Amino acid sequence: MRVLFVCLRYPVSFWNFEYALRFINKKVAHTPLGLLTVAAMLPEHWEKKLIDLNIHQISVKDLKWADFVFVNGLSIQKKLAREFIDLCKSTGVKIVVGGPLFTSEREQFKDVDHMVLDEAEVTLPEFLQDLEKGVARHIYTSDIKPELDNTPLPAWELIDFNDYVHMSVQLSRGCPNNCDFCDVTNLYGHKPRLKHVDQFINELSSLYLRGWRGRVFIVDDNFIGNKVKIKEEVLPALISWMKKHSYPFVFSTEASINLADDEQMLEMMREACFDYVFVGIETPSVESLKECSKHQNVNRDLVASVKKIHSYGMQVGGGFIVGFDSDNATIFDKQIEFIQQSGIVIAMVGLLNAPIGTKLFKRLEQENRLLQDASGDNTDYSMNFIPKMNRELLMEGYQRLVSTIYEPYHYYQRLMNYFSDYKPAEKHNKMIPLSYFIAMFKAMYYLGVLEKGRAHYWRFLATTLFRHPRFLPDAIENAIYGYHFRKIYGTCSKK
Repeated sequence: MRVLFVCLRYPVSFWNFEYALRFINKKVAHTPLGLLTVAAMLPEHWEKKLIDLNIHQISVKDLKWADFVFVNGLSIQKKLAREFIDLCKSTGVKIVVGGPLFTSEREQFKDVDHMVLDEAEVTLPEFLQDLEKGVARHIYTSDIKPELDNTPLPAWELIDFNDYVHMSVQLSRGCPNNCDFCDVTNLYGHKPRLKHVDQFINELSSLYLRGWRGRVFIVDDNFIGNKVKIKEEVLPALISWMKKHSYPFVFSTEASINLADDEQMLEMMREACFDYVFVGIETPSVESLKECSKHQNVNRDLVASVKKIHSYGMQVGGGFIVGFDSDNATIFDKQIEFIQQSGIVIAMVGLLNAPIGTKLFKRLEQENRLLQDASGDNTDYSMNFIPKMNRELLMEGYQRLVSTIYEPYHYYQRLMNYFSDYKPAEKHNKMIPLSYFIAMFKAMYYLGVLEKGRAHYWRFLATTLFRHPRFLPDAIENAIYGYHFRKIYGTCSKK
């Protein structure tokens, strides 16, 4: 068999970092980990190729080479998935789909040849057995949440490491929390399932042996879902491996805010070279937190929790939402105040949407408030339900919120607030590749000459050099992110 794996293009959005990547001449932030893992599950003697549409164009010749085209995707790629499937059908090539988009919204893609849904460790072997017998079915699903002990090393040989900013690895699936707007537990369950620690370390070693040095994103939806195993097994092994190999990687991941409650874990993560963690803050409104069952965020000082994580050398990126039923016209100023006080530089503020299958979706369906399918991009000013707040008031408040927090004055002020709390481990100096020096000069031009807020940029750099000279690379990197976010939210102005 000849199999072509296709990574769909990511539309321009908050998380694709398109405008930031241009500063370092990269096109993609993260590797197509799902496809690489599935590729490693196929028979070794099959011919395999991967085309990342974020990097390369695909031709009819490429499609006709393949016996099967394997595609996965996220909800934000829905429209692009439809276009690509239509292209494949026009050439006659057989299509196999899987991943979160097709698992959640399978009804919209019935015309593909085969749907291998849910978790591939369970459904893919059955598909391959049937394929060998010539009786492959249209759809393969399973409610089984498998252990990850047999998940293979990703097929790294299918990609060029130079194309990507981060390598991606996975330690666990599942989240113990119960947020009503989140579809993670629908897809992967409440019980966190971890790879064996030796298996995870072997995955990192495979990256190291292939020459990777730099950022590694641990893609778990909640890295601390099983705190006992993380503290007793994973982090000790990770610290030992990193020390033995002279700290070749810098890690980022996602976690819940109760990470701030465990100083031992925070110190171990700092020792292991974690420098970024994304946390779902959602809202400073207690009523809205209770409404969406975000109980882990209730009865705590959220600002203090964020600053605590900062003090252990990890930048907190925060997810924020407006549009809860409990929200009123005061929520926008409350969000602005919280974001500025906490020093959360990368603040992804979106409008509430209800993904298919979530508790929120089911409740809104019962209340006859659903309007359309969620776009998957909750920063694109769309909502898939009728909000309780006046829609015009909500949109105006949302626009003011994102315009304010990414306006250069407020953004650089927030960065200085973050630097005041940030205390990375002294001995773990970040690696600074040549591309960052190129980015520095580009930033001087775009942010320091062209942008209307250029005076704030130069003042920020000067203050950083005076107060926190060690953080200059962080300052430039985050300044570039700010430019990207202003472009995304439509608030970037030039003279």
